[in-house]
Amino acid sequence: MGMSAEDERAASPRDEEWPEAEKAEKLARGAALKWASGVFYRPEKLEGLGHYRSRETQRNSSIQSRLKSTVQSYLEGGLQQMRALVEEHVQLASVVQVLPQIFSVQEVFSHTLQLLHGQRLLEAHAELMMVEHLRDDILSQLHLRGLSSAQTTVLSYFSGLQQLNETLAKQLWDIVGSSLRLVREDPVLFVTAVRIIEREEKIDDTLLLEATFLPPGRPKGWRQKFYHVLQDTIRGARFRAPHVDAEGPGLARHLAALQKDIVSELRVVKDLMVQCVPAHYNILSVCTTTYHQALTSHLQEILREDLDKQGLFLLLEWALHVYHSPEMMGHPDLLPEVDVSALGPLMSPELVDQTERRYVVKVKASVLEWMQRTLEVEFKEWFREEEPETDHQGFFQSALPVIVMQMLNENIQVASLINDSLQQKVYNMALEELEAFLGRLREALVQCGKEHQQDRAVPKYYVSYLLAMLNNNLALSNSVSSLHPDTAHREVPASLRAALDRMQKKACQLLLEELLLDLQPLCLQLPSRKWLSGSQLVGSMCEVIDKYAKHFTRVRKPIFTLLLMESELLVASQYLRALMQRKMVCKSEEERGQLCDRLLQDTTQLRELFCGLGLDQSQQSLEAVSALRELICLKDPALLSLEVLGFITKYPDASDEHISTLLDLRGDVSKEVRHVVLEMMAQHPQVLPEGYRPIFSTILVPVPELPFCLRKGKCA
Repeated sequence: MGMSAEDERAASPRDEEWPEAEKAEKLARGAALKWASGVFYRPEKLEGLGHYRSRETQRNSSIQSRLKSTVQSYLEGGLQQMRALVEEHVQLASVVQVLPQIFSVQEVFSHTLQLLHGQRLLEAHAELMMVEHLRDDILSQLHLRGLSSAQTTVLSYFSGLQQLNETLAKQLWDIVGSSLRLVREDPVLFVTAVRIIEREEKIDDTLLLEATFLPPGRPKGWRQKFYHVLQDTIRGARFRAPHVDAEGPGLARHLAALQKDIVSELRVVKDLMVQCVPAHYNILSVCTTTYHQALTSHLQEILREDLDKQGLFLLLEWALHVYHSPEMMGHPDLLPEVDVSALGPLMSPELVDQTERRYVVKVKASVLEWMQRTLEVEFKEWFREEEPETDHQGFFQSALPVIVMQMLNENIQVASLINDSLQQKVYNMALEELEAFLGRLREALVQCGKEHQQDRAVPKYYVSYLLAMLNNNLALSNSVSSLHPDTAHREVPASLRAALDRMQKKACQLLLEELLLDLQPLCLQLPSRKWLSGSQLVGSMCEVIDKYAKHFTRVRKPIFTLLLMESELLVASQYLRALMQRKMVCKSEEERGQLCDRLLQDTTQLRELFCGLGLDQSQQSLEAVSALRELICLKDPALLSLEVLGFITKYPDASDEHISTLLDLRGDVSKEVRHVVLEMMAQHPQVLPEGYRPIFSTILVPVPELPFCLRKGKCA
């Protein structure tokens, strides 16, 4: 069976395009014709024609399916390249659609920059927002379509936005940095800056809440930057000076300037700036807190300097009193809106305590220097060719107690202006320094006494200045309790009382040493036959005592009485010591009678002298000489044990040696009686009662000389 002319014409274009298909089709047709001829020539096979048709139909469908799959696989390789080309075409088409707008951006940039240079900020910002909106809209569309490569192209056209933002921001922060001046001179410019900042803040908020795409440079956070710039301006303007004078006057000027400027600037904020910003800015609270925190840091920086005591005092006074006073943060023009009570103290309690201690150290050094200078001046005056000055009652004195107490009192009073804590610290320091000063004063007295012993003519008025020192010590003792302003806390520490007592005892001791030096030549003549026969030895002693007693009248009564008592005790002990030097032994009852008479006359004369000077007989120690006289005057030595018992009961510091020496003085006591007396003393040991003034314990008895013996002879 052959093809028709139409079939050949219809097939010719396809055959030209698919030569392999034409060949396959010819082979298939040939095979089909061959099979059909065989069927028609053999009729028995016509019955299977239907079955053959069905099988061929299935095979044909399978062949077509495989052909379609082969063709589709062939086509897929070329379509992937076409898809990439289509995607690129779409991106370019999107960019091309906004090219007119993108090409106009550079012109807008130039115009916006001109507006900024002319400080037409609102107009410049409006154009800036328009360009940013265009950029963000384009980028958003590209982002939604997933066209990331096109975003880079678009951003390259909008690169000038960063410069515009930086230029605008610089002008805004310059305005904010000058805000305290502008709100007084040109508030419109400041308000404009705030309006722009608020526009940007709203855009930030909107994008953060709603947008799925965050444009470059967002969020700008200009409101927060506003606060930072304002705070940095406040800190830099007042608190970043390169160096603050650590000396008192310079620091005082600096603090006074801070006080004036801060009050003035907070007035501007309260009265003007508050009206130029939205209420939620809390601008007055922000500025107040900034000033407070900046001052806190500034004071800490100043305290790192080596401040003198005046500087430390100024800082404490300023932080604890001036800052909260009506002259500063409590100024009527600032109240009630300005309230720093909730911001905490300018100086922490720990820093206050540390600063107080530093202040006390500085004050202590100053007090020590002044006291040392006072001490040097005091002893320099001792060597003048004139007596010390006197008060209106004629008592010797010097300026020492007035200078010392005034110095201490002034420092305590100054400290009380700060707080009780500093006052107590300075008070404690003052007492410690006074105690130390008394120690140095006592040492100076001792040194002066040693020099005077080498040459008693220097100082000329040695006794008078010792008396002045006693009056000074009494004045100090009476004034110490007044140092503390609180009458309930005026108890003087025991250590200071002891220092005052030691000072007084040392001055008294030096005076008594002077008296002793004048009495010793006379006491050396006791006892003697010449004295026993009625010399004027005790009369000369009375003249010496009377001379010193006249000197003693230049001290106040408590000290005068003390000196009289100590002088009388000295005379009595020296008299007793002279009797116990084993220089004399009564050879007969007549000599014992003379000795008793002389002792009676001497004690009577001395007792009357001291009574005349104002010392009551009950306060005198010469009674010991009278008691000793009774032991010597006793007629019967056998009764000595009873008399001695009464004697040691009254004078419990009398030892065996003292009694033995007295028995030797009698000259008629046998070894047996002596043994009985000493045995009795051993059986009746004595205890010193409280308040007893020792007299015999200060008297040393010389060791008796042993008789000289030959080697083989009897002792003489």
